[in-house]
Amino acid sequence: MIRKATIQDVRQLSELFDQYRIFYHKESDIPTAEKFITERIENKDSEIFVAENQDELVGFVQLYPLFSSTRMKRYWLLNDLYVNENHRGNGYSKQLIEEAKKMARSTGAGGILLETGKSNDIGNQLYPSCGFEIYDEVNFYEWINN
Repeated sequence: MIRKATIQDVRQLSELFDQYRIFYHKESDIPTAEKFITERIENKDSEIFVAENQDELVGFVQLYPLFSSTRMKRYWLLNDLYVNENHRGNGYSKQLIEEAKKMARSTGAGGILLETGKSNDIGNQLYPSCGFEIYDEVNFYEWINN
């Protein structure tokens, strides 16, 4: 089952979020993950949907709002998508993406943007299979505030 995350999900969701961060080579830090997720839900900074299997959260997607000045529309940044490794291959990622697309439509958004590493073989197969297209007409830059 896919549903919107609530504050009651924070404990389980924080554990999944920690697994996600470890996947991206970050140090485990469940207390800070719990604080971060709680703030996102309480402040309504993002939209988080969870995949649930028999009262256990097995995956999540988190989207942040963006706006396009040239298109004069809202967009959503699909920043985080994760399914616990013991539950992969059951279609949860596609279900979470479909829920994100449904939310984008209901908010009148122009679309969903995302970034993934060139070496993320699974993601680079998943996203096109869900209707995403590579947009290679721009360069992506990052400035880090150290």
